Amino acid sequence: MTRAAAAHPGVAQGVAAAFGAMLIWGGQLPIAKGAFVALDGYSVTVVRYVVASAALALLLWWQEGRGAFALGARARSVLLAGGIGLGGSALLLFVGLSFTRPEVAVIILALQPAMAAIAEWIIERRPPPAFTLACIAVAFVGVALVVTRGVGLDRLASAHGTELLGDALVVLASIAWVGYAAATSRMNDWSALRVSTLTALPALALILAAWAAAHALGQVRIDTSALPAASWRLAYVSLAGVVVAMFLWNAGLQRTGPVNAMLVLNLMPVVTFAFRAAEGARFETIELVGAAVVVGALVANNLLLRRRAAGG
Repeated sequence: MTRAAAAHPGVAQGVAAAFGAMLIWGGQLPIAKGAFVALDGYSVTVVRYVVASAALALLLWWQEGRGAFALGARARSVLLAGGIGLGGSALLLFVGLSFTRPEVAVIILALQPAMAAIAEWIIERRPPPAFTLACIAVAFVGVALVVTRGVGLDRLASAHGTELLGDALVVLASIAWVGYAAATSRMNDWSALRVSTLTALPALALILAAWAAAHALGQVRIDTSALPAASWRLAYVSLAGVVVAMFLWNAGLQRTGPVNAMLVLNLMPVVTFAFRAAEGARFETIELVGAAVVVGALVANNLLLRRRAAGG
C-alpha cells in the first residue's frame, strides 16, 4: 500500500470494487459473443438495455425518489450524452462484436484513455506529456499487431473483411464512449446512479429505434430454439455487465480516484484473453505480443500519472 493509500482508509475497498468491475467487464465480451447464436447484435443490445434500464430506474426511485428523474437545465446534455454517447456506444460495440473476436474488441476498447487524451489535445489545445504520447503511439502499434495478426491489411481484408468491419465499429463505439464520459464528467453534482439511469433511458430509446430500422431492413435474427441456452449470457451482460459493474466501478472511482481505478481497468484485456483461452481459443504469437505491448504501454503511462498525482 502506498503512502497515498494509507491516507485513505477506504482505498482498499475501492481497489476491490474496481477490480470486481474489471473482472465482470473482462468476461463480458466472450460471454456476449456466445449469445449471438440466438440473437443478432441489435437484439442483444435491446435486451441488455431494457433489463438494465428497468433495474437502474427502480434503484434510483428507491434510493433518491421521483424527483431524481427531473432533468432540469440538463435536459439537452443528458439526452445527447445518453442517446448518442451511451446508446451509440452500446449499439456499435455489440453489433461490431457480432462480426469480430472478443479479444480484438477488448484491445481496441483498452485504447479509450488514449483516445480521451487525444480528444483533449484537439478540443482544449492541451497536449499530453511526451511520455504519454510515446505510450499512446506504442499502444496503437500493439493494437495494429492484434488486429492485423502481423499481415498486411490488404491480405487481411480479403480473408477477414467482415472482421475488419466489426473492428471499425468497435473503434467508433470507443469514440462514442469517450464523448459520453466527457459529457457526464460535468454532472458530478449528481449521484453516479442518477447519471447512469437518466442517460440509460435515452440510450434505450435510440437502441429501440435502431432495432426497428434493422428489423425493417431484415437485419434482425431471433432463434427462439437457442434462446434458453443463451438466457444466462443475456442476464450477465444486462445485470452484471451494466448494473453491478457500473455500481462497483463508480464505488471504486470515488474511493481511489481515476488514476488508480484506470490502473486496475488496464488489466481487462488480460481477463478477456484468459477467458477466451479457457473457452479453447488459440492465439497466434503476434496477437499475444500485441496485447502485451498494449497493456504494458497503458500501465506504464498510468504509473507515471499516478506518480505525478502523488507528487513523486
